[in-house]
Amino acid sequence: MPTVGRAKVLAYRAVTNQLHERVDADPGDLAVFDLGVPNVPAGTARQALAARTSRFSADDAPLSLVWSARGARHLHRPEDLPGLVTALWPISDADAEARFGSKQIPDGGKLGIAAFRATAEAFAAVVAGPTSKGDASRGVSDRVPEALTYYCGPCKARHISGSVFQQAGLAGGVQLDEAATTTVLLPIDGAPAVPDGPGDPSGLIHAYLRLLGPATPADVAKYLGTTVTALRPAWPGGLAEVTVDGRKAWIPQESLTGLIEAEPVRGVRLLPSSDPFLQARDRSVLTPDKTREKEVWRVLGNPGALLLDGDLAGTWRARIAGKRLAVTVSPWAPLRAPVRAAIDAEAQWLAAARGLPTAEVTVGRGDT
Repeated sequence: MPTVGRAKVLAYRAVTNQLHERVDADPGDLAVFDLGVPNVPAGTARQALAARTSRFSADDAPLSLVWSARGARHLHRPEDLPGLVTALWPISDADAEARFGSKQIPDGGKLGIAAFRATAEAFAAVVAGPTSKGDASRGVSDRVPEALTYYCGPCKARHISGSVFQQAGLAGGVQLDEAATTTVLLPIDGAPAVPDGPGDPSGLIHAYLRLLGPATPADVAKYLGTTVTALRPAWPGGLAEVTVDGRKAWIPQESLTGLIEAEPVRGVRLLPSSDPFLQARDRSVLTPDKTREKEVWRVLGNPGALLLDGDLAGTWRARIAGKRLAVTVSPWAPLRAPVRAAIDAEAQWLAAARGLPTAEVTVGRGDT
């Protein structure tokens, strides 16, 4: 069984996530779209694209914004949506109950796949054109079994669980208007019918292991919002087992050579808070320091992450100040002048991704 360390894993992931060099390619050609690019908060997906390609504007990329893994907003290739419906659909009633995850309706998940199917069918009936999230919620809530709703005193109405609402939207043929300042739902042209059988996440699992591996079933289950027990029947074959700092993990067999031969990358990237690189659930690999981990992944308001030579090296935040982007970088160690210059250059890419002509960067001294 091959044994690799944290540095080797990070080098491999930096390459598979195309953070080792910026390419001149259509965003849809980027490998990260095999999982999707998170867009939380709004606008961060385009910043993630800017870290990888010189083509990242909405005009350059006909992409679809949908509720994807765990019901979170992701950009996906439009042609991938039919397959994504099947990949994200629960594989069993136990899987559906694990994904349901509503504290307001603790028994709703017992309906299993039927809960997702009823919600998806309600979406298909309600969203025939541009529809506000509030209107869609009311329409869907009125059409699903009462067991999937809870009574809201202030509204004097019953609401569907937000978790199943967002996780069933894609199967109900719903996408989101990326340009809207509020949540506006749109029907997907040519959307497939609501699944009438179990889902098949094996391709999505394979993509996770290729882009963010080596990883464990527990890592993938967390990413999909389910449990290892529920996910195990869909665990794909053709995987290689490796040891990462004493922990067993898996990677596609065809990716094993790339992992073993991975060399450290060089360069700087300003990754947005929900960048695909940061979606790996083994956060101890991304940063072994628990204090640093809490800085990057907070309960609310995550900062962006400074990636230096393929490793996390600090955090950053940005705000719009007039016609410029004011970027504040908080490194975890003092930075050399060439690195600071590279940060300045990356900030200009970030500004362009947000439609601003320039950026102004402030870099802290770093911990000593």
